[in-house]
Amino acid sequence: MTAPGHAEARRLALALPGAVESAHVGKADFRVGGKIFASLPDAGLVVLKFLADQQALRVAAFPEAFAPVPGRWGRKGWTRLRLAAADMDLLQDALVAAWRNVAPRRRQGEATATSAPGHSPRS
Repeated sequence: MTAPGHAEARRLALALPGAVESAHVGKADFRVGGKIFASLPDAGLVVLKFLADQQALRVAAFPEAFAPVPGRWGRKGWTRLRLAAADMDLLQDALVAAWRNVAPRRRQGEATATSAPGHSPRS
């Protein structure tokens, strides 16, 4: 397995409906409807906006890959994904979940229709 990098994370994030790249505190982020769903804070990391239960499930299922962001942001669901411990399916699943958490309701059904070819989200 070759771990995905920032280029793959960027491509998958921007393939989601309405996603745009912007920046927050000098780091690339991805938004839909003006709300951030993911960012690329440091090499080898993606930070994602999960709900508390999504965060708990992913951290428990994949502790080598997911960890809450330290402090208050982590308690609000922001979660680090260590790309070296992920594959493309795990990355895409995480990005789609984060996108759905902030996407406008009218866009909710569009995520899977525009997923990157060959990489479908995990159930």
